[in-house]
Amino acid sequence: MKGDDLKQRTKKFALSIIKLAEQLPHNRVGWTFTDQIIRSATSVAANYRAACRAKSDKDFISKMETVIEEADETLFWLEMIDESNILTDKTDLSPITKESNELLSIFVASVKTVKSRLDAAKHS
Repeated sequence: MKGDDLKQRTKKFALSIIKLAEQLPHNRVGWTFTDQIIRSATSVAANYRAACRAKSDKDFISKMETVIEEADETLFWLEMIDESNILTDKTDLSPITKESNELLSIFVASVKTVKSRLDAAKHS
């Protein structure tokens, strides 16, 4: 997958989280979930874009580790929304949860690849 494709995919993911957040109830718990999940999901997209502009492999790894943290946090908030049964219309969260897991796997694999390359260069 090309970087531009993943940029679009992370932005689409953030937008889908925003749409999901609009369905959350307007109460203290709903507002907390809304605030947290929108922050983490939009951070995935924004920080991935920053990682694409990294100045070095080490800078890329650092930025991608932030992306991984934010993606994992988004997954946490999806789990909280699901397990709290806060959505009254029984919205199916499995597609967005699947996408969150897939993105997280891609980010982790990217960091592992770059770390392996750096390690191999160090030992040659």
